[in-house]
Amino acid sequence: MREKSIEYARSLQNQVNARASLDAALSIMDAVPAIREQLENPTESLEKKVLVVDRIFPKEIRNFLKLLCDNGDFDCIEEVREALEEQPQGQKDVVERARLTYVTAPNEEQLARIRQFVVKETGNEAVEIDLKEDETLGSGFVLEIGSKEYDWSEQGRINQLKEKLNMASATASEKGILSILQASVEDFELEAKDNEIGIVNYVGDGIANVDGIDHAFYGEIVIFDCGVKGMVQDVRRDEIGVILFGRDTEIKEGSRVVRTGKMAGLPTGEAFCGRIVDALGAPLDGKGDIDADDFRPVETPAPGIVDRKSVTVPMETGILAIDSMFPIGRGQRELIIGDRQTGKTSIATDTILNQKGKGVICVYVAIGQKASTIAKLVNTLREHDAMSYTIVVSATASDPAPLQYLAPYSGTALAEYFMYRGKDVLIIYDDLSKHAVAYRAISLLLERSPGREAYPGDVFYLHSRLLERSARLTPEAGGGSITALPIIETQAGDLSAYIPTNVISITDGQIFLESELFFSGQRPAVNVGLSVSRVGGAAQTKAMKKAAGSIRIDLAQYREMEVFTQFSSDLDEATKAQLAHGRALMNLLKQPLNHPLSMAAQVILLVSANAHVFSDLEENQIKRFRDDLLSFFAGEHSEIISAIESSKDLSDEVKNAIIEAAMEFKNNQE
Repeated sequence: MREKSIEYARSLQNQVNARASLDAALSIMDAVPAIREQLENPTESLEKKVLVVDRIFPKEIRNFLKLLCDNGDFDCIEEVREALEEQPQGQKDVVERARLTYVTAPNEEQLARIRQFVVKETGNEAVEIDLKEDETLGSGFVLEIGSKEYDWSEQGRINQLKEKLNMASATASEKGILSILQASVEDFELEAKDNEIGIVNYVGDGIANVDGIDHAFYGEIVIFDCGVKGMVQDVRRDEIGVILFGRDTEIKEGSRVVRTGKMAGLPTGEAFCGRIVDALGAPLDGKGDIDADDFRPVETPAPGIVDRKSVTVPMETGILAIDSMFPIGRGQRELIIGDRQTGKTSIATDTILNQKGKGVICVYVAIGQKASTIAKLVNTLREHDAMSYTIVVSATASDPAPLQYLAPYSGTALAEYFMYRGKDVLIIYDDLSKHAVAYRAISLLLERSPGREAYPGDVFYLHSRLLERSARLTPEAGGGSITALPIIETQAGDLSAYIPTNVISITDGQIFLESELFFSGQRPAVNVGLSVSRVGGAAQTKAMKKAAGSIRIDLAQYREMEVFTQFSSDLDEATKAQLAHGRALMNLLKQPLNHPLSMAAQVILLVSANAHVFSDLEENQIKRFRDDLLSFFAGEHSEIISAIESSKDLSDEVKNAIIEAAMEFKNNQE
């Protein structure tokens, strides 16, 4: 057995830097006897021994020490040293091995020039070149030195030309495509760059561990030999962990991986409006390629304090319960939170529909949902002519976890394209609970330590760096805004769970949808007590602020009073009036799906409600009366609607005119 150990030690001498590592290892074993005693101590735990070895020795030496342990040769260190010293002096030098892949075998002169090139690149005179024939290269040859690759082949030239044409075609709408192709072909020169090549040593569950790429950085894109792309997600001492943006069926142990030197990004542009794309920006709607105007990295630093502007312009949802009590401003981040099937996506959909004609670009990011659910939402947007200003980024439940992890960052990159060009953007993340689950799956597969609820320790940073990119910019920084509506799904209304508390602390308020309210018929099921907007009245028009008045307090008092008076039969007139007013408000806040209200219509309803126009109506009459009242104002008193929309204010004169018209309509109904 000792011969195998000695032979392996000798083979290390023929690897770059391995001889120095082996000598250093032998020196350490001599200089620090305590290490040797610790490793040989039978009472010491295996985990502690592994930790000691991993901390001190490089990978090649750890493999050597494992071989010693497997063969029971751990006491043969001195024999290894003697065997190495007995080798002839010429064999003790480090031999640089290279591999030349060719179509036509090189002659002696060409081989000598290649050897000179290897010597120049490595600084080592001892060079051995392995020759391999490969007709798929077309012509030319490929030279591999360690983890670097120099490609002078015909196939390499074709690949470089394809890449250059793909980059040039992004501006095809500005120039003639023929002139671009002509210029690209004429100016093209083969660049034999020293591509860094790695080898897959493990693949599975959308994760690949790659050995041999020593200089990759976090977030860099790498390409596997089958064409699948991946992103470096874990940089370790001896290897890198890569998440795959495609199926791993064609990737196997031993597959080659090439660095690109580029961060993960996707094409962006005006042409993306009305399209459905995946997390990499590729179209999914079957309408052909998308002409891109720009290319943005999926992760960029959030705007700084100096570049931000205070939130003062409303982002109206068209939902009376939200716009009156929990107003959202452009540049705000408002969380929509609640149990499954309580109307979270419906609020987001209504908000998109309400942006029609307001110059707002909408980005809807679907994470971990069924493809049929996304198709229904897209169909709803098309029916209401809202797809023309909406981009849908889809990462369905059947997509790999890395694509679900990347989707919200890709959607934000698309939104930033418009924000930095002075436009207002609404982005919806549906939902970040599934995003966190996808990230947890990736982290556990990458063998990161699990924390609370098995989530990794950086799950807070996962969402904070995403949501901090939403802001309202100063004119100098671009002047646009991104308003974020992240969605979180709770379990049995538990707001104190890990992910909900994380996102609540990041956002500027939350709209909590309660299951009991939803099932009782109160839809949208907004809980007045637990919902809040930290921007508040700063994001409301003066008209809405004056009209809303004390509606939130009235509703809170009604809910408290309803609990105490449900078993009482003897109530005074003031209490009865307050209960009737609260009941009317609750029914008024019920709003049908996909029917957002304009700001003027909301003001008219709120002013009428505060004037107790609805208070003496039966509950089953309020819905029809509200619809008829709005139709009456649109037909008979359009000047009131025009006054509200033009001034964005509610003067006493307009307020009295609304009350008089509402009472007139009510009297005519009776």
